[in-house]
Amino acid sequence: MSSNTPEPTPLIEAPLIDPPKAKLPLIIGIVVAAAVVIGGLAFFLTRDDDSAGDLTKVTIGVVGADDPYWKTYQDAAREEGIDLEVKNFGDYNQPNPALSEGELDLNQFQHIIFLADYNVQNDDDLVPLGSTATYPLGLYSSKYKSLDDIKAGETVIVPDDETNQARGLVLLQSEGLIELTDGGTPFSTVKEVDTAASKVKIKAVQASITASSLPDVAAAIINNDFVEDAGLKFEDALATDDPADPKALPYVNIFAVRAEDKDNATYKKLVEIFQTNEDVQQGVYETSGNTAELVKIPVEDLQKSLDDTEKQVEERQ
Repeated sequence: MSSNTPEPTPLIEAPLIDPPKAKLPLIIGIVVAAAVVIGGLAFFLTRDDDSAGDLTKVTIGVVGADDPYWKTYQDAAREEGIDLEVKNFGDYNQPNPALSEGELDLNQFQHIIFLADYNVQNDDDLVPLGSTATYPLGLYSSKYKSLDDIKAGETVIVPDDETNQARGLVLLQSEGLIELTDGGTPFSTVKEVDTAASKVKIKAVQASITASSLPDVAAAIINNDFVEDAGLKFEDALATDDPADPKALPYVNIFAVRAEDKDNATYKKLVEIFQTNEDVQQGVYETSGNTAELVKIPVEDLQKSLDDTEKQVEERQ
């Protein structure tokens, strides 16, 4: 520092003013400073509220909202100006009626066959907005480590919803545990099980309790959503179908919306985020035990598959 630098002026030059009088400017200064801080805080809080108010609120219905990638998805959506509420359902039969009745803006839990069956049975017109992934369907057991260990006459459980039931039955037939009188189709039911030609007996129960029923049966077809919740590991499946099979298109999981919302830009943005955000995609893959086949299929192809499947459902009625 230069030797010409002036000596600093003392902050308080007592005793030029009496102590009692010195308190007043100090108090005023403190009050002013406090006002500035409070005012600044109010400004930032108001700005945050305004920012939150600018977000577009959207509610999506899912099965398995505890999966970590949903939080990642919410954060990614918020960065794009969307305040996404994820509403959980414990039963596959609940999210579609909730969507139709306006309780939800969209849902994401089902494959095309499930939606086709719902639309036909309920005279509804929900439509696919985008694809997510195809998940393998697996056969699990808490008693056996191999299919060969399952004894003749034992019981195997399948989901009671028609679409997952058919898929499970086809898997069981491919593994030699049962024979289906219709040869095995996306619409096979337990009625098509040829009991005389089958190795095991089949019982249908609600999808959400297939895993908890394992102690009472030889094995069970368990949907992906309920595998880890039951303390099972995907790699422990005795058998699975192939999600990469071209015939698996009707089993592609989708975002669904009401028909009048198929061109909604915000909902389309949510599909784009899901399909392109690397953290979300990695989360989906890891949650599936690295078994999911992540897919990005044109909406036109999804809709065509839905239309074709609905016709097949109608023909069976």
